[in-house]
Amino acid sequence: MDALNRKILSLLQDDGRISTTELAQEVGLSLSSCHRRLKDLEATGAIERYRAVIDPAAVGLSFEAIVFVTMRTTDLEVIAAFETSVANEPSIVEAQRLFGEPDYLLRVLAVDMRAYQELYDTKLGALPGVQRLTSTLVMKQISADRVIPIP
Repeated sequence: MDALNRKILSLLQDDGRISTTELAQEVGLSLSSCHRRLKDLEATGAIERYRAVIDPAAVGLSFEAIVFVTMRTTDLEVIAAFETSVANEPSIVEAQRLFGEPDYLLRVLAVDMRAYQELYDTKLGALPGVQRLTSTLVMKQISADRVIPIP
């Protein structure tokens, strides 16, 4: 990864809708060279995808919880079933597997406390292999969806 690719990535994080023409001008490349670099960055996975960042409250999801999950077992089949179920639940917007205890951290969005309670009782508690769930409510987002620092 050279300095030009790093600059391209940095500019795209700031403005994912920047045109290739503008991007080429910003980094001092021809349009075709810049386009080729973009395609290479996409092909290698450095650029995973392009998307709009939505404010959850703007679509009625103003309740947020962080859920810590302790698993009953770390059997590979149970872990795979748990992770598949988590990936398929739209209310779980982030999930990380952790070293030590707890085993997972989930970021969950809901319309309100009642909707979260129903989700907790019917879906989160029924996830494969779960021994214990511990929730904490998010008071305020301070640095959500930050850009990746590119050295």
